[in-house]
Amino acid sequence: MSAAPTEARTNDAVVNTIKTLAMDAVQRANSGHPGMPMGMADAASVLWCSFLTIDPQALDFFDRDRFVLSAGHGSMLLYALLHLSGHDAVSLEEIKSFRQLHSKTPGHPEAHITPGVETTTGPLGQGVGNAVGMAMAEAWLAARFNRDGHDVVDHFTYCICGDGDLQEGISQEAASLAGHLGLGKLVMLYDDNGITIEGKTDLSFTEDVSARFESYGWHTLKVDGHDRDAVFNAIAEAKRETSRPTIISCRTHIGHGSPNKQGSSKSHGSPLGDDEIRLTKAGLGWPEDAVFEVPDAARAGFDGLRERGKSKREAWTARVASYAAAHPELAAEFQRVVAGDLVPSDVADALRDVTADGPLATRACSGKVLNALAAAVPALWGGSADLAGSNKTMIAGAESFQRTNFAGRNLHYGIREHAMASIMNGMTLHGGVIPYGGTFLCFSDYMRGAMRLSSLMQTRVIYVLTHDSIFLGEDGPTHQSVEHTMALRLIPNMTVWRPADLRETAAAWLASLAHETGPSCLVLTRQKLPQLDGTREAATGLARGGYTLAGSDDDPGLILIGTGSELHLCTEAADILRRDGHRVRVVSMPSLERFRAQDATYRESVLPRAVAARVSVEAGRTWGWEGVVGSLGASIGVDRFGESAPAKELAEVFGINTGNVVAVARQTLAAVAGA
Repeated sequence: MSAAPTEARTNDAVVNTIKTLAMDAVQRANSGHPGMPMGMADAASVLWCSFLTIDPQALDFFDRDRFVLSAGHGSMLLYALLHLSGHDAVSLEEIKSFRQLHSKTPGHPEAHITPGVETTTGPLGQGVGNAVGMAMAEAWLAARFNRDGHDVVDHFTYCICGDGDLQEGISQEAASLAGHLGLGKLVMLYDDNGITIEGKTDLSFTEDVSARFESYGWHTLKVDGHDRDAVFNAIAEAKRETSRPTIISCRTHIGHGSPNKQGSSKSHGSPLGDDEIRLTKAGLGWPEDAVFEVPDAARAGFDGLRERGKSKREAWTARVASYAAAHPELAAEFQRVVAGDLVPSDVADALRDVTADGPLATRACSGKVLNALAAAVPALWGGSADLAGSNKTMIAGAESFQRTNFAGRNLHYGIREHAMASIMNGMTLHGGVIPYGGTFLCFSDYMRGAMRLSSLMQTRVIYVLTHDSIFLGEDGPTHQSVEHTMALRLIPNMTVWRPADLRETAAAWLASLAHETGPSCLVLTRQKLPQLDGTREAATGLARGGYTLAGSDDDPGLILIGTGSELHLCTEAADILRRDGHRVRVVSMPSLERFRAQDATYRESVLPRAVAARVSVEAGRTWGWEGVVGSLGASIGVDRFGESAPAKELAEVFGINTGNVVAVARQTLAAVAGA
């Protein structure tokens, strides 16, 4: 490699300030991880001072580079970089409040808390998947909008990961897909320090990481992570490699500079201690008793970053203006993307002609709706974890997203559910897209870590989860969801929809698109379901989580509450019970948590407190429904694992049928009358 120009170097003041801020913040908090920030201070400062293109005064500049700290426990590395580069939100006072209540410097980076943090990381490996998603979004948007002489989308995604990240399976799933796709604008710096919490990595991790990534199709480089020239040249080479992603293995020493704890797991997740900090500062030529010292030279080391970001933003603004003159219609759409205006106000009109002539599985309903929406919402982009034919997630007539065609709208994640969910988080965080991803509901277990983070970050991600109950049938209990719908409802900020027919499925898709502050799950059937007359009100009622489907009289004696494939059982049972003289209301409850979020007046209008006779019907765990049916009500569901048998037989075995709904309703009426 050729030598890098002297002016491109970061300086000792930058590196040492990162180290001392990390030591001081962790020591004051008496909690945290000083070792990783100290070990990666050299490499990270080279990346930020010489390459990363962001504008700290315009954090939402669309064509900025994205930076992901996947090794989120080293959060003080990121906070120090944000502070020194001029991010106003990460002041020195905030750094002094590291890990304290309501600070903008929590223990792990939180995108929804700290401006300038691109994604929430902490659970190891997630950031790698996020970075892959960001790089995929950049590639897709560039293919969609760039034209000759007008590159309005042109930036890199950088990621710092550690040994822990690369031991987690999610990172392997994501890296494998990134290599297959040839994401040349993805550069990952691997903090190869050989240490985890329990000691040296060779206790459990002896593989050749570079060889693994080379087999994935990555460009691999190895450097001394404390040799800034070597790091500089490696990143420069990575940026020239446009046909495949690059991983730079940076051999580092955890706790670099600490005379007694460098290279030891003792510096991983504990404060160094006052005496060791003084010794370390002395070795760095730093005032031993200075705390949270930030010399002017350290801030000046980021002058290049600030100028680089401002210059690119101004040039990009001019380029977009030129683009608008040359391609006005495309530029207008691009401006909407940049503004985050991804769903047209008249999107519901796209579904006017979507109909069903008879019984249809809600997964098939979803496929119809998705294909109608795809034309109206160009930002809608996704696929499946190798189950597109079953999940009905293919956009008809669209091409596949591949290294030879980044403009394709159909994504093929392969059998990589966890990475799929993490990648979708990265796509949404990048901006400009609304991703969806499909698999069987029972495999949401494989995605749950990333789904939880999508809820924490409130990213607009749509999960298409089909084959939603024991009525999957012959595949048996390994594939039959029992607890999954209720488990997903327990995740804060997650909206779970279990629609009953085409109209409810369409309304659920529209509600998911409109929900910009959190993820949505569409829980869909394999088996065919009838189209229900009462769901004509679904467009408004479903958005509130639950609504009266039938029996709207003011004085019902019994309320039957159903979701998804069990709603039609409630309507059939209601007809039988009415013939017996009972006043029966049927309530559709496609989103239990959305209904609970409504005001008391609306909830009372649907479920009057005076009506104690209530029965819920859902082919899943009954736990959680007691708050809806009350102490005298009953819940019909499935509280054990399923069986391998045809769906009709399972309906009888588990009592998920009209006859049992009628029987339980009569028992409930009798119990209420005798109470």
